[in-house]
Amino acid sequence: MSANSANSTPHARRKHYFLIALIVVVADQLTKWLVSSRLALHESVNVIPGLFRLTHVQNQGAAFGILSDSPSEWKLGMLIFFSLFALVVVSTLLWRNSHSISSTGIALSLILGGAVGNLWDRMVAGHVTDFFDVYFRGYHWPAFNIADSAIVVGAVVLMAEILFSKAEAKESSAAQSQP
Repeated sequence: MSANSANSTPHARRKHYFLIALIVVVADQLTKWLVSSRLALHESVNVIPGLFRLTHVQNQGAAFGILSDSPSEWKLGMLIFFSLFALVVVSTLLWRNSHSISSTGIALSLILGGAVGNLWDRMVAGHVTDFFDVYFRGYHWPAFNIADSAIVVGAVVLMAEILFSKAEAKESSAAQSQP
Protein backbone atom coordinates (compact mmCIF):
# COMPACT_ATOMS: atom_id res chain seq x y z
CA MET A 1 0.00 0.00 0.00
CA SER A 2 1.38 3.40 -0.92
CA ALA A 3 1.69 6.31 1.44
CA ASN A 4 -1.03 8.12 -0.53
CA SER A 5 -3.61 5.37 0.01
CA ALA A 6 -2.72 5.11 3.70
CA ASN A 7 -3.28 8.85 4.14
CA SER A 8 -6.30 9.18 1.85
CA THR A 9 -9.61 10.37 3.22
CA PRO A 10 -12.41 7.96 4.11
CA HIS A 11 -14.35 9.43 1.15
CA ALA A 12 -11.55 8.46 -1.26
CA ARG A 13 -11.29 4.96 0.22
CA ARG A 14 -15.06 4.52 -0.08
CA LYS A 15 -14.72 5.30 -3.78
CA HIS A 16 -12.22 2.45 -4.11
CA TYR A 17 -14.53 0.01 -2.37
CA PHE A 18 -17.57 1.00 -4.39
CA LEU A 19 -15.46 0.89 -7.58
CA ILE A 20 -14.59 -2.75 -6.77
CA ALA A 21 -18.30 -3.49 -6.29
CA LEU A 22 -19.12 -1.74 -9.58
CA ILE A 23 -16.48 -3.78 -11.44
CA VAL A 24 -18.06 -6.98 -10.08
CA VAL A 25 -21.55 -5.85 -11.18
CA VAL A 26 -20.36 -4.89 -14.68
CA ALA A 27 -18.37 -8.12 -15.16
CA ASP A 28 -21.32 -10.15 -13.85
CA GLN A 29 -23.91 -8.48 -16.05
CA LEU A 30 -21.67 -8.56 -19.13
CA THR A 31 -20.93 -12.28 -18.78
CA LYS A 32 -24.60 -13.08 -18.15
CA TRP A 33 -25.57 -11.11 -21.25
CA LEU A 34 -22.93 -12.90 -23.33
CA VAL A 35 -24.12 -16.32 -22.17
CA SER A 36 -27.80 -15.45 -22.65
CA SER A 37 -27.24 -14.02 -26.11
CA ARG A 38 -24.93 -16.77 -27.40
CA LEU A 39 -26.20 -19.97 -25.78
CA ALA A 40 -29.75 -21.28 -25.85
CA LEU A 41 -31.24 -22.16 -22.47
CA HIS A 42 -29.60 -25.41 -21.19
CA GLU A 43 -27.06 -25.38 -24.05
CA SER A 44 -23.49 -26.24 -22.99
CA VAL A 45 -20.01 -25.62 -24.33
CA ASN A 46 -17.22 -27.85 -23.03
CA VAL A 47 -14.26 -25.84 -21.80
CA ILE A 48 -12.33 -28.58 -19.98
CA PRO A 49 -13.96 -31.94 -20.83
CA GLY A 50 -14.79 -33.97 -17.75
CA LEU A 51 -14.38 -30.95 -15.46
CA PHE A 52 -15.81 -27.62 -16.63
CA ARG A 53 -18.30 -26.31 -19.17
CA LEU A 54 -20.39 -23.21 -19.76
CA THR A 55 -24.09 -24.03 -19.48
CA HIS A 56 -26.89 -21.48 -19.79
CA VAL A 57 -29.18 -21.99 -16.77
CA GLN A 58 -31.90 -19.80 -15.30
CA ASN A 59 -31.90 -20.07 -11.51
CA GLN A 60 -35.27 -19.26 -9.93
CA GLY A 61 -33.86 -19.69 -6.40
CA ALA A 62 -30.96 -18.43 -4.31
CA ALA A 63 -27.25 -19.08 -4.80
CA PHE A 64 -26.35 -22.44 -6.32
CA GLY A 65 -30.00 -23.29 -6.96
CA ILE A 66 -31.13 -23.31 -3.33
CA LEU A 67 -34.96 -23.02 -3.26
CA SER A 68 -35.14 -23.19 -7.07
CA ASP A 69 -37.74 -25.97 -6.92
CA SER A 70 -39.85 -24.23 -4.29
CA PRO A 71 -43.38 -23.57 -5.59
CA SER A 72 -43.94 -20.71 -3.12
CA GLU A 73 -45.45 -17.61 -4.68
CA TRP A 74 -43.54 -15.59 -2.07
CA LYS A 75 -40.12 -16.96 -3.06
CA LEU A 76 -39.10 -14.15 -5.45
CA GLY A 77 -40.30 -11.44 -3.05
CA MET A 78 -38.48 -13.06 -0.14
CA LEU A 79 -35.26 -13.39 -2.16
CA ILE A 80 -35.47 -9.73 -3.21
CA PHE A 81 -36.20 -8.64 0.38
CA PHE A 82 -33.30 -10.70 1.74
CA SER A 83 -30.99 -9.28 -0.95
CA LEU A 84 -32.03 -5.70 -0.15
CA PHE A 85 -31.51 -6.32 3.57
CA ALA A 86 -28.05 -7.80 2.87
CA LEU A 87 -27.19 -4.80 0.68
CA VAL A 88 -28.08 -2.39 3.49
CA VAL A 89 -26.03 -4.36 6.03
CA VAL A 90 -22.99 -4.75 3.77
CA SER A 91 -23.13 -1.12 2.60
CA THR A 92 -23.34 0.08 6.21
CA LEU A 93 -20.38 -2.07 7.25
CA LEU A 94 -18.41 -0.87 4.26
CA TRP A 95 -19.25 2.77 4.99
CA ARG A 96 -18.27 2.47 8.67
CA ASN A 97 -15.09 0.46 8.07
CA SER A 98 -13.54 2.71 5.46
CA HIS A 99 -10.86 4.10 7.80
CA SER A 100 -8.21 2.18 5.83
CA ILE A 101 -7.89 0.01 2.76
CA SER A 102 -8.18 -3.51 4.11
CA SER A 103 -9.02 -7.05 3.14
CA THR A 104 -12.27 -6.64 5.10
CA GLY A 105 -13.26 -3.71 2.90
CA ILE A 106 -12.34 -5.57 -0.28
CA ALA A 107 -14.28 -8.64 0.89
CA LEU A 108 -17.34 -6.52 1.67
CA SER A 109 -17.00 -4.86 -1.76
CA LEU A 110 -17.01 -8.26 -3.46
CA ILE A 111 -20.10 -9.31 -1.50
CA LEU A 112 -21.82 -6.00 -2.31
CA GLY A 113 -21.08 -6.28 -6.04
CA GLY A 114 -22.25 -9.88 -6.17
CA ALA A 115 -25.43 -9.13 -4.27
CA VAL A 116 -26.25 -6.20 -6.58
CA GLY A 117 -25.58 -8.32 -9.69
CA ASN A 118 -27.94 -11.09 -8.65
CA LEU A 119 -30.55 -8.69 -7.24
CA TRP A 120 -30.62 -6.86 -10.58
CA ASP A 121 -31.43 -10.12 -12.38
CA ARG A 122 -34.17 -11.07 -9.92
CA MET A 123 -35.82 -7.67 -10.16
CA VAL A 124 -35.56 -7.36 -13.96
CA ALA A 125 -36.04 -10.96 -15.14
CA GLY A 126 -37.39 -12.85 -12.11
CA HIS A 127 -34.43 -15.26 -12.24
CA VAL A 128 -30.63 -15.27 -12.18
CA THR A 129 -28.57 -16.44 -15.14
CA ASP A 130 -25.95 -19.01 -14.11
CA PHE A 131 -23.37 -20.56 -16.42
CA PHE A 132 -20.23 -21.87 -14.71
CA ASP A 133 -20.80 -25.64 -14.64
CA VAL A 134 -18.21 -27.67 -12.69
CA TYR A 135 -18.37 -31.45 -12.47
CA PHE A 136 -16.11 -34.47 -12.00
CA ARG A 137 -17.22 -38.06 -12.57
CA GLY A 138 -20.40 -38.46 -10.47
CA TYR A 139 -20.00 -35.14 -8.65
CA HIS A 140 -21.70 -32.05 -10.03
CA TRP A 141 -21.62 -28.59 -8.45
CA PRO A 142 -24.71 -26.44 -9.12
CA ALA A 143 -24.17 -23.84 -11.85
CA PHE A 144 -23.07 -20.40 -10.67
CA ASN A 145 -21.97 -17.01 -12.01
CA ILE A 146 -19.54 -14.13 -11.37
CA ALA A 147 -21.80 -12.61 -8.69
CA ASP A 148 -21.98 -15.91 -6.78
CA SER A 149 -18.20 -16.26 -7.05
CA ALA A 150 -17.61 -12.75 -5.71
CA ILE A 151 -19.94 -13.38 -2.77
CA VAL A 152 -18.22 -16.66 -1.90
CA VAL A 153 -14.70 -15.21 -2.22
CA GLY A 154 -15.70 -12.22 -0.08
CA ALA A 155 -17.25 -14.49 2.58
CA VAL A 156 -14.17 -16.76 2.64
CA VAL A 157 -11.87 -13.75 3.09
CA LEU A 158 -14.06 -12.47 5.96
CA MET A 159 -14.09 -15.90 7.64
CA ALA A 160 -10.32 -16.24 7.25
CA GLU A 161 -9.84 -12.82 8.82
CA ILE A 162 -12.05 -13.74 11.75
CA LEU A 163 -10.34 -17.08 12.30
CA PHE A 164 -6.78 -15.81 11.87
CA SER A 165 -7.31 -12.62 13.86
CA LYS A 166 -8.60 -14.71 16.78
CA ALA A 167 -5.61 -17.06 16.48
CA GLU A 168 -3.21 -14.11 16.37
CA ALA A 169 -4.93 -12.51 19.36
CA LYS A 170 -4.60 -15.75 21.35
CA GLU A 171 -0.91 -16.07 20.44
CA SER A 172 -0.28 -12.44 21.34
CA SER A 173 -2.13 -12.81 24.64
CA ALA A 174 -0.26 -16.02 25.47
CA ALA A 175 3.10 -14.42 24.65
CA GLN A 176 2.33 -11.40 26.82
CA SER A 177 1.27 -13.52 29.80
CA GLN A 178 4.48 -15.59 29.80
CA PRO A 179 7.24 -14.29 32.14
